This record gives sequence, structure tokens and C-alpha cells, in this order.
Amino acid sequence: MKSTNCIFANAGVTVFETMSQLAMATGAINLGQGFPDQLGPEKLRHVAAAAALDGPSQYPPMMGLPELRQAVAAHNKRFYGLDVDWQTEVLITSGATEALTDCMLALIEPGDEVVLIEPLYDCYLPMVKRAGAIPKLVRMAPPGWHLDLQALANAFSDKTKLILLNSPHNPAAKVFTAEELQAISDLLIQYDAYAVCDEVYEHITYDGRAHTPLMTLPGMRERSIRIGSAGKTFSMTAWKVGYLTAPSHLLSPISKAHQYVTFTTPRNFQAAVAVGLNQDDTYFHNLAVDLQAKRDRISDGLSAAGFDILPTDGTYFMSVDIRSVGFDGDDVAFCEMIARDAGVAGIPLSAFYQDGAVNHFVRFCFSKQNEVLDEAAKKLKAFFKPSP
Repeated sequence: MKSTNCIFANAGVTVFETMSQLAMATGAINLGQGFPDQLGPEKLRHVAAAAALDGPSQYPPMMGLPELRQAVAAHNKRFYGLDVDWQTEVLITSGATEALTDCMLALIEPGDEVVLIEPLYDCYLPMVKRAGAIPKLVRMAPPGWHLDLQALANAFSDKTKLILLNSPHNPAAKVFTAEELQAISDLLIQYDAYAVCDEVYEHITYDGRAHTPLMTLPGMRERSIRIGSAGKTFSMTAWKVGYLTAPSHLLSPISKAHQYVTFTTPRNFQAAVAVGLNQDDTYFHNLAVDLQAKRDRISDGLSAAGFDILPTDGTYFMSVDIRSVGFDGDDVAFCEMIARDAGVAGIPLSAFYQDGAVNHFVRFCFSKQNEVLDEAAKKLKAFFKPSP
């Protein structure tokens, strides 16, 4: 028989699914896969339910409901000072992953080069390769997550079509600095390239840090695509509503890709997200405050268990150095061990790199109920620091 596409045929099951399955099989507390264990804002759930009951139940506009596109444009203005034309510069997608897919399909020609910053969220590389691009990897390493600006510059060439930038960054929990963003901006202008900016954790930053979209820098408005996620901002990952902001000359081909990938997104969820984005600033402020408290709570618990904690400036992920508890194997073996023997599941950071060289760090998700975080920390402490 003829072969199938090698990029997807040769891809394994994601590490998130593997560890989640292990957690279910062992009964472990799942701090691996990145999703909150709450229902999300009640007001938005009522809006979505009412919209589903009241209808209509047919296709909404391909570009998205006007009220949601208007809300996205207003959100850009309110938080970042961006003037956005909702009719020509905003697209609603079925999640941020679809938005990323649409960008890769619409902007990349075979043979183009795409700059990617490791550690990588797992879908980036397959998307880039399937679109026909040549990936150029730039590595950030724990524990400091420093972006080597010379290595970044070396990754660019006349063949560079775009950079895929994730900030706040998963899994590094890093918020890129003004210096780093400026360096990226300068290179994009120098090489006449685009930026696809995965900013799904835009409202989840800590210790007074503010997220700065690359799009707000001089010269970036016409060459940046900004992607947001209702799933992350409203703790409703099942809804799969993403929103994409781009200049009209880029949004036009991206929307054509969207037309053939999903065409549209459920109307009732769009209606609810429009209400969510129009909430006052208190909601967005409290989202970060509440998650920062959870970050500090799990940090204290993991420290008590003997772990060295890596910086956590944003997102809802925290990484630890497994050598600090005396483990001398790799992070995959460690995650398998703690799921089976300690009753807690995490994600090996080596899964976010291509060569396995970074293999002694593990990521935990802390967007969970406080009692879940406390129980996980208790289990890890009992395993690594048992009472005499």
C-alpha cells in the first residue's frame, strides 16, 4: 500500500496524553496536562446555554460573530492601545491551535524558513514541517531561560518567512523582556519577515509584570499576527474559541485557510466569549491574582518536598529540577515513577526539545483547586521526605 504523510504518521501520541493516561491508570493527581479544574465564569456559561437554546442553530458568519470580533478589537485597544478594524483585521477560530494552523497554511511556501524558540509547544514543529517550511531552532535552557540574541540573529536569513513567538511562554513560564522583543523586532524588519505571536496566556502574568504584544512595537503592526484564547483567559479549554488579530493584507489569506479548515466556530460559545471580553478590568486582574496565589502555594509545597523551583513569571506552569531531590535518571523516568509511586503526574520538559539534551526538569500545572495542589504537594513530600 502507498504510504501516508510521514510527518503525522511518524508522530507519536503526545506526552500530555501519555501522562494523562498514566495518571488515570494509576489514580495519580494530574498536574501534567494544562487545564484548569473549574467550570469557568458562571455568567458566561449562562450566556452560552441561553444562546444554544434560543438559536439559531445554523452556521454563524465564517469570520466570526460581529459582536465577538468587535469585542476582540475593543480588547486590543483597552489593554494594548492597538487600533484594530474589526471588519478587516479580526478572525474567530476554533481554538488557538486552529489559528496557528491557519497561519502556517496561509503564510508559508515550501522551502521557507521559520524561526522557532525551544522549548516548543508540541504542535508547532509538525505544523511548520507540514506546511513545507524548514525549521530553524533557537534554544533557551533552564533554569534561567535566557534568549541568546546572537543565536537568534544567526537563525535568520533571507529565506526566513516568519518567527513563531510564544509569550508568556509555555513551558518556560517566561515573559519575554523589552530587550528580547526589540531584538526580534529588529530582525523581522531587517529580513522583511512576519511574526506569528501565540499570546494565549496574555492575562496570566505575575509580580507586576505586564505582557507586551510584539504587535505594539514600532514597525510590527503590519507584520505581526496576534493570537488569543478564550480557553485560557476564561478557564474554559473545552470551548475552543480563539481570536486572531492581523493587518488586513495578512488576515485575508489566513481567513481563506480558516474557511477550508473549520469554516466557523460554535455560535453560542462565541456569544459568551464576547460578553467575557467586555467585562471590566477587575476580572482580568483577579485572574492573575488568583493564579499567582496558586503559584505561590504550590511553590511552597514543592520546596517543602525538596525541589528547586524555576522562575515562574507567567502562565500556569511551574518547573522543578529533579536532581534537587536526588533523582539521577531522566525526566521521563521520573514522571513515570512519581505517577506510579508518589501519586502525582507531571510532564517531562525534554518533550519540548528535539534532542533530549535537557532532561532533568519537570513541569507541573497549578491551575487547580487549592486542595488538589495541597494534596499533590503532600504526596510528593511524603515520597521524597518521608517522616522518620
